Amino acid sequence: MPLFLDLHELPEGITAAHVAEMHQVDLDLEHKYNCRGLTYWCDEKRKAAFCLIEAPNKQALINLHENAHGAIPTRIIEVNDTIVESFLGRIQDPEKSKNVKLNIINDPAFRTIMVVKIKNKSLRDSNINILKAALRGYSTSIKSITTQFNGRLVKQEVNFFLISFESVSDAIHCGIKIQQTHNRVITPDLEFKIGLSAGIPVTDKEGIFEDTIKTSDYLSDIAKGDYSITTAIKDLYEGENQNNSIPKIKNIHVLNSKEEVFMRQLMAYTEKIWSHTTTSVSDFEENLGYSKSQLFRTMKNLVGKSPNIFLRDYRLNKALELLQKQGRNISEVAYQTGFSSPAYFSKCFHKKFGVLPSNVIFK
Repeated sequence: MPLFLDLHELPEGITAAHVAEMHQVDLDLEHKYNCRGLTYWCDEKRKAAFCLIEAPNKQALINLHENAHGAIPTRIIEVNDTIVESFLGRIQDPEKSKNVKLNIINDPAFRTIMVVKIKNKSLRDSNINILKAALRGYSTSIKSITTQFNGRLVKQEVNFFLISFESVSDAIHCGIKIQQTHNRVITPDLEFKIGLSAGIPVTDKEGIFEDTIKTSDYLSDIAKGDYSITTAIKDLYEGENQNNSIPKIKNIHVLNSKEEVFMRQLMAYTEKIWSHTTTSVSDFEENLGYSKSQLFRTMKNLVGKSPNIFLRDYRLNKALELLQKQGRNISEVAYQTGFSSPAYFSKCFHKKFGVLPSNVIFK
């Protein structure tokens, strides 16, 4: 049976105790709608509650809530139990305390989400085996550090890590430790990029924590610093630590609200058009509403690259992903990633990675 996570926006005055009562009524009536309530989260601070329920469909879940207590969900998404547990730590109610009638769970589903990317700066033949060994070592250390700071590893690929934290402080210090570990071991052909943001699991998107993951991913992809965080993360950290500032570390970058808005606009547009060979910087200017000089200054301040270099590097990184999958033809990849000719593509690729596309070794 499908599993759903829903969002309830709580009116003023509704507490975790009230939500516990509503949850209990759901459990009492769930059999009438062929549903099974697993657990809930209540965030009194942000006036939100989230229910995890097995149901035949969304309408059955709505009918259950409506007839149990009248609180119809604002939003419902379909989820996977393993992913929910990875992000939120449980898929069932915590054990109820003895002699307590209601199982009051004042546990917000608000999480801090970290994305760590290990990127190749060079693919020279002489260092391929060294890079592979380094990646294995870093993978082991990142998993160990994540556990040390109470993080949950949600997803891992060869050079990508998605991690969930309940505590912003744990997330910040985990990122610092990962960066320090990387800096102690000199691997000049690899660079670490860390992005950190926070949010709730259900928004207007289809996936769990989709907005927050996307923000962290953007931060790790394009922000100028090696370790980039949102202003909200900075404020939350100071709130958890009696207004003490985030420790000063090399290359940390806190995006202000205007930079965050620009980053989302830039990446949303780039994701739509990066494969089109006719796309130029003037298209960015027109669609983002910036003059040529404004766009150049903003890009240099936030990304550290001009618009032309940013688009070229974005395409080259996409090309590398495609080339590392067996069976990809170089000419095909060149055109798929927006280059006007295979020859120009090969020239740009060699300049960025130090090898020709034909010499890329499959994963």
